[in-house]
Amino acid sequence: MEQKLDAASYGIVMVTAASRDEAETIAKNLVASKLAACVSIMPIRSIYTWQGQVHNEEEWQLLIKTDLAFFETLEAKIRELHSYEVPEIIALPIVTGSAPYLGWISEQVKG
Repeated sequence: MEQKLDAASYGIVMVTAASRDEAETIAKNLVASKLAACVSIMPIRSIYTWQGQVHNEEEWQLLIKTDLAFFETLEAKIRELHSYEVPEIIALPIVTGSAPYLGWISEQVKG
């Protein structure tokens, strides 16, 4: 019988980066250090307030597939590599997912 994985222990961590190079550096480091199974990177436009000014900037969105049990270690690694004073680092739980895919995340992420 196939082992039932708890989807809620897995998640997507969202991070924005200032440049494609920074996004790729963070992504490669997270995957190489077994903190992420996969990182998808997309160009986006963000409108936000920072230090009293409204900004309208191109950024790069990282969607990091991971085991949320390692969130604190993942967050520390992102902060170490990131150029922003206050980077976006937010986790969204996976409510449900394909058992083979969740199993693959589990095999890849070792923290």
